[in-house]
Amino acid sequence: MRSLYGYVRVTALGLAAALGCIVAPIRTQAELTGNLTVEIEGLRDSNGQVCLALFDSSQGFPDVDGNEVSAECVNVSGTDVVVTLDNLTVGNYAIALYHDSNSDAVLNTNRFGIPTEGFGFSNNPPISIGPASYQESMFLVAGNNTTIQIRLQYL
Repeated sequence: MRSLYGYVRVTALGLAAALGCIVAPIRTQAELTGNLTVEIEGLRDSNGQVCLALFDSSQGFPDVDGNEVSAECVNVSGTDVVVTLDNLTVGNYAIALYHDSNSDAVLNTNRFGIPTEGFGFSNNPPISIGPASYQESMFLVAGNNTTIQIRLQYL
């Protein structure tokens, strides 16, 4: 009887240790964070601000409607702007941004709906009709520091 108890105890300890090895990396991976540096290039002038929205899913992309992870506007001081977003959970993201040259917090368009201010998306996908998709704009934040470049487009 004593050896059966010892066998059960050793088996239970081994199983617990094995499960701990499987579960621990999953928990640790979910807690990993990194910083994202966004280098925005190609502003036509140094007026206004650049407004940026960060998404972790396609829901709501590219509109700032409450589905974004982060949204902020940064004052422009030259033809390039750098924005840093800290403590992001490691994973896939996409960014939509625009140069709000008149600081009205709106991407201004003409009467046909074509933007009259510069705009851009992560991965710099080609734009034909309509905005880029989340899939086209998606990138990975991995490790401590990730840097991406976004080039503004003016139509």
